[in-house]
Amino acid sequence: MSKYTAVITGGSKGIGADLGQRLIAKGYTVVSLSRGAPEWSDPGLHHVEVDLLDPSATARAAAEIAANHDVTHLVNNAGMIWPNLLEEATPEDLAGLTQLHLGAPLTLLQAFLPAMKARGFGRVLFNGSRAALGVPTRTAYSATKAGIIGMARTWALELAGHGITVNVVSPGPVQTDNFWGIIPKGSDREAELAKRIPVGRLGTVRDISNAFLFFCDPENGFVTGQTLYVCGGGSVGAMSL
Repeated sequence: MSKYTAVITGGSKGIGADLGQRLIAKGYTVVSLSRGAPEWSDPGLHHVEVDLLDPSATARAAAEIAANHDVTHLVNNAGMIWPNLLEEATPEDLAGLTQLHLGAPLTLLQAFLPAMKARGFGRVLFNGSRAALGVPTRTAYSATKAGIIGMARTWALELAGHGITVNVVSPGPVQTDNFWGIIPKGSDREAELAKRIPVGRLGTVRDISNAFLFFCDPENGFVTGQTLYVCGGGSVGAMSL
């Protein structure tokens, strides 16, 4: 039986899948939550199908996982963008992404927290975004990703005495399906964006999972309430999509 169990939302592909595979290689059990079946398999992988936009379904999944697993790590990786200019943005956009980026993590952690506190150990992580600093067409996305930072800092303060750390990894443009859903793959627009990033390239899935692994590590217990921008310098330089 593995010593650590990591729940990863959106663990079926992309960043979540890469992180899950790397954690399993380190001896972890991984529970992936997503709307569809994972694009990878491993004996150490357990999958729970759930739509995290649905609060009731999220609560049921959280209770099921808590009853069957001693969760030590919660990685809130699932995310959607829903881009709209200000004139087209709606309160429904805000409500949906608030549930996905903030409500679902709250429900999940509340279910897993008793076991983490009893153990005196836990790692809670968020996939934030450089867009929390502002990006055109991201009213709901930027607002809820910025909200993650405040919520994570609050949780970090509340949970520090229990050996539970809470941190945020905030990527810049990364080559994932979410990115290519907005920027056509292989397009001139993609190449131009890469040139505007200070390091001169787009991020990769591995760039982001590297950062998550640092915060997941049981030995890194003196870092909490932090936001690490993994964005090629985009958080300190001008860049727009």
